[in-house]
Amino acid sequence: MEKPILSVNGVSKHFGGVLAINHLSFDVYPGEVVGLMGPNGAGKTTLLNVIAGMYKPDSGTITFRGRKITGLPPHEICHLGIARTYQIPQPFGNLTAMQNVLLSATYSRRQSKDAAEAEAARIIDNLGLTETKDTLAKNLVVVTLKRLELARTLASNPMLLLMDEVAAGLNDSEIPQVLGILKEMRKTGITVILIEHIMKVMVEAVDRIVVIDKGEKIAEGVPKEIMKNEKVIEAYLGKTVE
Repeated sequence: MEKPILSVNGVSKHFGGVLAINHLSFDVYPGEVVGLMGPNGAGKTTLLNVIAGMYKPDSGTITFRGRKITGLPPHEICHLGIARTYQIPQPFGNLTAMQNVLLSATYSRRQSKDAAEAEAARIIDNLGLTETKDTLAKNLVVVTLKRLELARTLASNPMLLLMDEVAAGLNDSEIPQVLGILKEMRKTGITVILIEHIMKVMVEAVDRIVVIDKGEKIAEGVPKEIMKNEKVIEAYLGKTVE
């Protein structure tokens, strides 16, 4: 049987008296796109921050490609092959789109200037950013900023990508663009954990969904199963469907 690329085992995280993640466990396998769902405040973003090394868990372990990474600093985890995007894009506003991607390619991959420039140009082209590559990031519209955030992350050459609400703030006409990008990423073999509230994205883009509520896993399965799960419905609506 194929070994997981990532294993979260009994992870808990407190903030003072608030229990954000409670003894949470699940595996992610190479090449999967795994959705992470839950109502607001369920602990989804906290979990991504723990995996990425921004928070150290109070208990439990995280294993990536057979190596325990629990408590490692973010830059070490990034160099091992884990990268993340943010719900609110965080580019360098006074740099162009190309400069933002090039900076990531140069630092994260520790490669030559020529190699970094070639890789940045390839990623810019693949994500449809060629026309805006010389535009300052602070002047880009939301959907283009989302693409740039993803381009910067991909430039770090991740094996596991943590994505936090990539479709947030987009209108119905822009969501197909995001779906197209996710489908293209699948072809590259990158493993993805995706937080998303827009069900169209979850249903069309992910292989499996893990649902958490109040920091605990309450369901896990393929999208069609999760949509009918009474615990999931109750977590979102506060009652079961009769």
